[in-house]
Amino acid sequence: MESVLLETDWNDEWMRLQRSRRRADLPSWWDERAKHFRPRETAPYAREFIRLMELEPGASVLDMGCGGGSLAIPLARAGHPVIAADFSPAMLNAVREGIAHYGLQGLLQARELAWADDWEAAGVMPKSVDAAIASRSIATENLADALLKLDHTARRRCCITLVTGASPRIDTAVMDAIGAVYTNGCDYVYAFNILVGLGAAPEVRYIDSPRRDTFDSLEAGVEDFSRMLEGGNEGRLDELRSYLAAHMVENPHAGEPGSKGVPQGRYMLDHERIVRWAFLSWQPRNLG
Repeated sequence: MESVLLETDWNDEWMRLQRSRRRADLPSWWDERAKHFRPRETAPYAREFIRLMELEPGASVLDMGCGGGSLAIPLARAGHPVIAADFSPAMLNAVREGIAHYGLQGLLQARELAWADDWEAAGVMPKSVDAAIASRSIATENLADALLKLDHTARRRCCITLVTGASPRIDTAVMDAIGAVYTNGCDYVYAFNILVGLGAAPEVRYIDSPRRDTFDSLEAGVEDFSRMLEGGNEGRLDELRSYLAAHMVENPHAGEPGSKGVPQGRYMLDHERIVRWAFLSWQPRNLG
């Protein structure tokens, strides 16, 4: 078994996994989702991520794949200079709204940048920040290249999170109940083994993130949950509808803002799903 682990090209295996998944996300897809990203308070996941970063006061940060600023904004509010980078212009506009709302000019800058871009040409220079992070945002075909870019940019610390099981977009309890198949990718295993192969000594800790999917009617729930049905499961809509009808309950927080600031729906399921994220950190070593 040891020889298999050492001889496996984990980045090649990662690329194979990406080809088997749905089409890679495009900036336009995230632009559409950006209207739901308006962080005005720090969610439990973000608080735990920041705690695990173990930053020194005033340490500078590159937040790659920053989304609407769920980490970048609280980091800047805590006095850390932050470059918030993303390939979605609409997400960066959400960050700029946060900058204006909290008066973070001078501490937080939004910059359009993709994993595949030439970072130096875009002004993100080697060893230009104390910490380089990627929170739930490594959606790229070449994982090794992404890890190397983070490593080369940071002086003191790199931190990433990747899912430990199936996609966070999937409620595995529902899928198991209706007999649907899904990919259990364990993405963090690839990153851990790539980092070890590159000569790093990554540490792994875990963040459990509870999620509640809410909806306003049975049919709205079916439409929402049907996004979880991967190839070959399209014929399970009737089973999905029956499951939701049997397990939907009144949401006592209907109408209140959810974790992304969007008003919650009238109904939710009778179980809470937990997404477990692996928090990987390492000391930059000019890997590769």
